[in-house]
Amino acid sequence: MFLADFVQQVDGFDALSPKDKIKVFGWYLHVHKALASFDNEAIRACFKQIHLTPPDVSVYLPRMAGTKPPELLKERSRYRLARAVRSELDAKYGIHQSVIQVSKLLSDLPDRLPDIAERAFLREALACYRAEAFRACVVMSWNLAFDHLLRWVLADATRLSDFNAAILRRFPKKTGLLISSIEHFEELKESEIIDVCHNASLFSKNTAEILREKLRKRNMAAHPSQVAILQSQADDVITDLVNNVVLALD
Repeated sequence: MFLADFVQQVDGFDALSPKDKIKVFGWYLHVHKALASFDNEAIRACFKQIHLTPPDVSVYLPRMAGTKPPELLKERSRYRLARAVRSELDAKYGIHQSVIQVSKLLSDLPDRLPDIAERAFLREALACYRAEAFRACVVMSWNLAFDHLLRWVLADATRLSDFNAAILRRFPKKTGLLISSIEHFEELKESEIIDVCHNASLFSKNTAEILREKLRKRNMAAHPSQVAILQSQADDVITDLVNNVVLALD
């Protein structure tokens, strides 16, 4: 998670004292950057990254380490949050490690998605995930992956030719259907497109099964039902679709 995104989740951050901001930054560096300890420059960099003027951290950090009980533990020229402080911040801002991993997976995608439509789906999927709107997140993650699949087929003349040839093999009644633009795919159901891709050997049986399974989960999430969509289900959909479709079909 980017620091700017994290700070937005901290209630009243701008009103915090410099010392409390340092604690928040220290927790962020421990949890989101996986740093066992941090130095003066790391804390200064956090202030600068979100466009704040750093306080004199060379004064603040030793003072926080010298309080009784200490708020920071000093190790030579580096510091780490004391256990009590870390526990307090864990309770306020702690999230399951899978949330951190999935958020990072989505946050790191934009540079690998040149298409504007795909980036729009990604932004919405990430916003839904961060808001814990997991039902909507499943739907938007499917939209992202499926749109990527269609554009991947269109991007290569050989793939597109193989896809068109496989339409009649798989669905003999669909005579005259020839795909040449993204809009033409609307003549086929999503499940049919997956079948045609598999029939054309554009991807493996495993990829086809992943897509079929995730399509079923998308349908479950998209249609009114009493079935609860939990974070763990969203995690599964996102990681599978991103790793095995969006990143694999490049």
